[in-house]
Amino acid sequence: MALATALSLTACSSGEVAVQEIKSAAAISIEDGGTSSATRVIALANGSAEILVSLGLKPILIGRDIASTEEVLLDIPIVTSGHQVVAENILNLNPDLVLIDDATGPLAAIKTLRENGIKIVQVRQAWTLSDINLKIADIAGAVGAIPSGAALSEKINQSLSEVKKADRKARIAFLYLRGGNSIYLLGGKGSGADSLITAINSVDAGAEFSKDPFTPVSAEVLAELNPDVILVMSKGLASVGGVAGLKALPGVAQTTAGKKGRILAVDDSLLLSFGPRTPDLILQMAASVDELMK
Repeated sequence: MALATALSLTACSSGEVAVQEIKSAAAISIEDGGTSSATRVIALANGSAEILVSLGLKPILIGRDIASTEEVLLDIPIVTSGHQVVAENILNLNPDLVLIDDATGPLAAIKTLRENGIKIVQVRQAWTLSDINLKIADIAGAVGAIPSGAALSEKINQSLSEVKKADRKARIAFLYLRGGNSIYLLGGKGSGADSLITAINSVDAGAEFSKDPFTPVSAEVLAELNPDVILVMSKGLASVGGVAGLKALPGVAQTTAGKKGRILAVDDSLLLSFGPRTPDLILQMAASVDELMK
């Protein structure tokens, strides 16, 4: 399992730590994926395309969603318009299987696919580390590669058990940002980020505050939570104007994280992927938190 270096997003000013950015992570895979009962698969469920590749089954993958941005998938056609399913794009590829999850829509497009005889399989979403096995099992079962799925899960579980945790425990707040739409949310219990933060021996400040996965964040709440580190997605950070824009959001400048520039930005497709790249992501997050908390 390789460790990709966390890169500095901005030069640090006096008294501030360099912002850490995790752009990629190494994926765990199995050498022999065996055979598959499906031959033409379109993967729309979050992380399903990545899992098929790690199962050694990339040759059966003929389409993906726009959120699957890993370099190994760039030669696979995107069949969605934004995050919306376009039935015509999928029908034109003549798939024998389409993988979806609860976030796949609109429902009218899924109905059209079923009416045209396309096999649709619903994959369970993963919001915790333990959910990874369930997602892999659903995907492997759908393509008739159950033994391969079990082998991949075992390899991922072993890697997760060996991941080094952060030496310096921190209070971390996950902020979901979409500046263009004025969306500023605090990740709480069940956001997915809480599972990752716990895995690196740190405390999710948002999960302590709210039992809901996401809640609107106010300056008062953020200042009261006073996180040591703020975790964001890379595109979310860019959408508010980078680090300067983030610090200008209500409450951020009043936190320890804001004052000391302790920002951890993770690639959007990676942070909540919960799949073969997650063990390496956790390793990098732990190293980044240690660097920020020095």
